[in-house]
Amino acid sequence: MVEERGELPAVHEAWLPREHALHRPRHGGRQLTALLSALVFFATPTMLWVLGGRPAEIENHALAGFPGITEGWGLFTGLPEWATDQLVFRAAAIQAADDVSRSIFGEPAPLDQGGAPPAGPLPGNTPPPRGEPDGPVPGPPTGNQRGQRRVIEGNDGWLYYGLDAEAKCSPMRPITQTVDKLNELRRAVQNSGRQFIFVVPPDKTTMVPQHLPEEYPNKECSQEVAADFWRLITGRGRAVDLRPGLAEAAERIGQPAYPPQDTHWRDEGSIVLARQLAEQVQPGITQRWTTRPVGKYTSNADLPVILGRQDKKSSMRYELRPDGRADRTGPYIEDIDTPVRRYATPVPGAVDKPTLIFGDSFTNASSSYLPAAFNDLTLLAYPPMGEHLDAVVQSFVNAEVIVVESVERSVAGGWLPYLDKAFIERVRTAMAARPVR
Repeated sequence: MVEERGELPAVHEAWLPREHALHRPRHGGRQLTALLSALVFFATPTMLWVLGGRPAEIENHALAGFPGITEGWGLFTGLPEWATDQLVFRAAAIQAADDVSRSIFGEPAPLDQGGAPPAGPLPGNTPPPRGEPDGPVPGPPTGNQRGQRRVIEGNDGWLYYGLDAEAKCSPMRPITQTVDKLNELRRAVQNSGRQFIFVVPPDKTTMVPQHLPEEYPNKECSQEVAADFWRLITGRGRAVDLRPGLAEAAERIGQPAYPPQDTHWRDEGSIVLARQLAEQVQPGITQRWTTRPVGKYTSNADLPVILGRQDKKSSMRYELRPDGRADRTGPYIEDIDTPVRRYATPVPGAVDKPTLIFGDSFTNASSSYLPAAFNDLTLLAYPPMGEHLDAVVQSFVNAEVIVVESVERSVAGGWLPYLDKAFIERVRTAMAARPVR
């Protein structure tokens, strides 16, 4: 009788004698550990949800929804993001990881490295809009390069945006080219009879360097670039220099105009911006201005969000009376991705020309105070301009005064979509067709 070879025994491998070469226990120690770990991982969030626990939005986006079956392969590619966002204890886990890293290794956990592009403040660091580019240029840095940190931890709990330094060391284009293109846009506006103002809010690293650590990525090259940057941008670029006004405001309130946990300025910075812009349009117009503090308030700080945690910033709220009598401050305007117009009864001390402020998140942060300085004001963000170019061009045409505001890091990095050659030509043609006399 010939013995058949290659066939497995007719019993389950777990039932074979332990001495048999093919014996495998049904539930080995490792299998049991894996099953228990999986049970804890999936059951704990479920029990927390049943008991009322809900995942929190600890980053600067809404929680990811469950991917739909109609999304095809997106059903599978979207599951990891959904599962991550839905973890009830994620914020506590991130904090625990950071605590362990600090206690054992003496440094913060690298929670702001790798992954998605820079989040949080989003201060205008966007690539050029869709359309015909001027030429092949590298995209903006994402903060994911080796050794880069999206958040720099300074002394005494101060946080800084890593892109402040990185932008100066890895620009999309030379600053001289940025200034040339900026002046081309200026000529297009002025040739149509309109007034053009360019203003650059300084980075927090520029205004409050005393809390920076002794060493951080891009320190040397960014410091070398900074002096030439400001000389060029306020010289050939004719940018409004807010630094003296911000320094005076800091001296007056006895603390920096930028809070420790946020990359944007406090309300005092917003008032400096409003006053300087009004003076640029009509020198001497702010002589009647009075401001009065009306109480402190707190809001969410943006830099801790990049580190996966939440923290607050505090600021003083003010009344702004351009005529010395009526308070003209208003509510914070959350969304200026599309044009937002604010019109008020003309009063002395406020600019009485239709004005467009085309800016980034610093315009957004100052939206409670800017309408106080202008009787007819339109606010519009430039980072998403590629999504609604017609509305952007029309906003330029409708204004007699055009203010372009871009934070220092965006100008230094050259990430200014409104300097796209095709856009400048398009807006030049539209304004020339409806000149201001």
